[in-house]
Amino acid sequence: MTNLDRKSCELLRSVVRIAPEAPTQQIQVLAESISDWDSVLGLAKEHGVSQLLFAHLEKIENHVPHSALERLRKENSRNVFHSLTNSAELIGVLQELTQENIPAMPFKGVVLGASVYSAPAIRPAGDLDILIYYRDLVRATAILVKRGYELKTSANPDGSPAVSDYYEYHFERESDGMVIELRWRLELTQPRFRRDLGMDWVWPGRRTVILAGAEVPDMDPAIALLVLCMHGSKHVWTRLIWISDVAQEIVAFPDLDWKVVTREAKRVGLWRALALGVLLAQRIADAPVPQDTLHRFEADATARRLARHIDEHLFDAPGSTPKSRVPYNLQLLGLQDRLRLIFSLSFLRPNDRDRASINLPKPLHPLYFLIRPFRLLRDKSSR
Repeated sequence: MTNLDRKSCELLRSVVRIAPEAPTQQIQVLAESISDWDSVLGLAKEHGVSQLLFAHLEKIENHVPHSALERLRKENSRNVFHSLTNSAELIGVLQELTQENIPAMPFKGVVLGASVYSAPAIRPAGDLDILIYYRDLVRATAILVKRGYELKTSANPDGSPAVSDYYEYHFERESDGMVIELRWRLELTQPRFRRDLGMDWVWPGRRTVILAGAEVPDMDPAIALLVLCMHGSKHVWTRLIWISDVAQEIVAFPDLDWKVVTREAKRVGLWRALALGVLLAQRIADAPVPQDTLHRFEADATARRLARHIDEHLFDAPGSTPKSRVPYNLQLLGLQDRLRLIFSLSFLRPNDRDRASINLPKPLHPLYFLIRPFRLLRDKSSR
């Protein structure tokens, strides 16, 4: 990595860092050392932190090339407009869903911006993500189609997903480019992480947040933190903004009960995703995590190794993971969920030949999962 790249990366890390006071002096020193602003701005956009970068550089505009600051200003203005239009559309969609008695939980995007950032538009607006019950999918789809959206996901004539393991519908509106992802399940390792985390998980403990003057549903802070860590871990933390989101969530709710959070994470199979997300937020953004909680996460060798690798390669090799005999998706899961995932694979499911190889009473039928590998090896060796 060149010296220019290192300075660019240090600058972007600085703008997501949590501090009692903005580290203006450090950012000024780094900004003055940048010679290739095209590289910086491109990297900032790729990692979703252009708005955060602009918010800091605007304070030291005399130390930043005018052309670079103007490009950031235009990018920020576009995001402000995008955030406003997204907010208005989300409020309209939620109102129509409510009128049809369809519970709906928006998450990420402008709702996250309004919930944990100092201003909604300081975070990239992105698309609109809405979680609903699967039972309401057909009616919710009809509402979006009526609003001019086209379903881009394959569906059966009855409105159900054409792919059985799928858990989201992708809608686009050609007139203005608006995109909505309608989901009915949240997944860590698609498609076989069978925790069925959906509205039954997020809806009972919901709170509200003010978005563009309207009250909209928002996830309980503990659940929201787990969802952010699930999302970032699923995508191997390839964007700096996702680490910033976790840090901002932690800062926004200083009274977060970490015992409740970790207990819930274990219950739903997200403990290591939580540990990884929190370790990254603390390492990169200085998120204020209680020492006993931090030590518990650092004691997990897998989470610690993954966090160190992602931290060191966030900019030069995003999405990479340390070499391991265990696939990354399996490393995220606890032992129970690893076994559930492995045994869901079709070639490991017991069949009639396995059951014929040894007669077990019905209560012991789960043991056929252990018998099958030995039966396959025996058959192979006898050829």
